[in-house]
Amino acid sequence: MSVTDLVDRLAALPRLDGVPREELEWLVAHGTFEAHEAGHVLGPKDARIEKLWIVVSGHVAIRVDRGAGPRLVTEWHAGEVTGMLPYSRMKGPPGDNYCAEKTELLAVHEEHFPELVHLCPLFTAYTVHTMLDRARNFNTSALQDEKMVSLGKLAAGLAHELNNPASATKRGANLLLHELSGLDAALRALSAGELTHELVDAIEQVRQLCQTRPDGGVRRSSIEQADREDEIADWLVSHQADPAHAAPLADTAVTVEALDALANAASGEALDAAVRWLAARSATHALAADVEHAATRIYELVGAVKRFTYMDNLAGPESVDVEAGIRDTLRVLDAKVKSKNAHIVLDIEPGLPRVRATGGELNQVWMNLIDNALYAIPESGRLDLIARRELDRVIVRVTDDGPGIPSDILERIFDPFFTSKPPGEGTGLGLDMTRRLVRRYHGDISVESRPGRTEFHVSLLVDKAVPAGGPSDGRSSAVSP
Repeated sequence: MSVTDLVDRLAALPRLDGVPREELEWLVAHGTFEAHEAGHVLGPKDARIEKLWIVVSGHVAIRVDRGAGPRLVTEWHAGEVTGMLPYSRMKGPPGDNYCAEKTELLAVHEEHFPELVHLCPLFTAYTVHTMLDRARNFNTSALQDEKMVSLGKLAAGLAHELNNPASATKRGANLLLHELSGLDAALRALSAGELTHELVDAIEQVRQLCQTRPDGGVRRSSIEQADREDEIADWLVSHQADPAHAAPLADTAVTVEALDALANAASGEALDAAVRWLAARSATHALAADVEHAATRIYELVGAVKRFTYMDNLAGPESVDVEAGIRDTLRVLDAKVKSKNAHIVLDIEPGLPRVRATGGELNQVWMNLIDNALYAIPESGRLDLIARRELDRVIVRVTDDGPGIPSDILERIFDPFFTSKPPGEGTGLGLDMTRRLVRRYHGDISVESRPGRTEFHVSLLVDKAVPAGGPSDGRSSAVSP
């Protein structure tokens, strides 16, 4: 293909109609015409790109893997430019640049950029606009992907946390239905006998004890519980009652003395029927309490997620309680805390002032920092969350006792797409997005690290329109699994 033919083809492209012909001629004179088949990789991920490419025909695309497999981020068609651009600080692409179909390109090496900028001002302006659009598109896509990754973490943690109480609710409801049948049968047997006033009074005394938590609500050890069941079972056997009733009665505050009073009021079948009804009632009461406890846990989890995401709030900056956000974030990440057997220490100043931010986005900051810290710490490691007011700022420090961040990469951890995690475990966008969100609300974030200690320092402006205050009633507390 002749130089004139290539210039004519470039001039015919609508996207280059504002570029003078003499500039196109300069580009062709200093460039190299390339033709590639579909699938050809122009620039692999992270490899330095040294050329500017003008797409003559076909199109170029880039796919980026941010933890969920490669995904198409953007494409460049005829007349568009990509690769290394003048004034660009790009070090390497976040994914493979490849030809999506049979593609023709004009490639200009970066060694010609100083002369290009001087002699081709309109084409240079076009590349600057392209660079800005490219950065905006990548940032939008990166933030959206990071939000989806965070949403996936949130959903996975919530599913894990909901599984146990949901299973307990289902299991308890099924057992409760079974026990209710036994309770009905026990009540019929009790009603069939002679119910004297003395017997009714004795049953009522035992019933009240059966509704009371044993030992003031303090949970017994396994050995203590087994000894208590044996004691009650022995009593039942000695009074010709079914020892199978010992387990539900042992979970209550009933005493042998109360059972003796019951035995003084009835014997034989009447005593057995009374004990049977009391045991069945105790079992149903305990199962109902278990179902209520599991349902309450589900309710609290859903509430924590709603508060974490600010689901019921309008989008936009508002007065945000930092302490509540951190506590809700810990509830959402509770499964990960337990999996590491982590020791969490909260040290929050009483009456910590509120800050002005979008609540859901600020909680995303705490989510990213705490999640990274939990990833870094060893088994049974420690994570400190400290919040203080300093002048017109709220300062939050997230400190872990992990191995630390190597000094040679410490300055790069906020860079987009940079991650020290193994492939597939990190997007390289979490800390980048965290810094953007903090700066969006006129805050700042920094990090200090050495072996055995890494501390992220977040500074946010106090919302002076709202009086200080919060749910904290003390300076510090510890949260352990």
